[in-house]
Amino acid sequence: MDELNHPGARELLRDQPLARLAYTGLDGFPRVIPIGFCCAGGRIWVGTAPNAPKVRALAARPQVALTIDRETSPNHALLVRGLATIEVVEGVPGEYRKAASSAVDDARYREFETQVCSVHERMAWISIEPHWARYYDFVDRVPAFLLRLGQS
Repeated sequence: MDELNHPGARELLRDQPLARLAYTGLDGFPRVIPIGFCCAGGRIWVGTAPNAPKVRALAARPQVALTIDRETSPNHALLVRGLATIEVVEGVPGEYRKAASSAVDDARYREFETQVCSVHERMAWISIEPHWARYYDFVDRVPAFLLRLGQS
């Protein structure tokens, strides 16, 4: 997974508050949702309520895709495909709180922490093991098909 070690990819994993998680719903149709995440131990982690529809869907079909990007010009994007595993844990994991704390100011974070801890007695802690990844900065690292445009 050299792509995940590229400085630009590491920056996105460290600094961006949201990813777009794609998975297949129980009805067979694709879903894409924005979701907070953190990266630790070579995996990408997301948390949600144990009764969330995505938990049942991921238990049935663990294949996922993630996009983590920065919407500046030029755009930078990290694309990841992998397998999700789910563990229901007591309370709200510290990593979940830490990731949320980096996305908002201190006052808003305290409100968020109070609210999330009062709602979640348990949390589905979802680990995504990357199997494929690509980082693009759309200047030096561009998808190959774009480089072939205009070629005979």
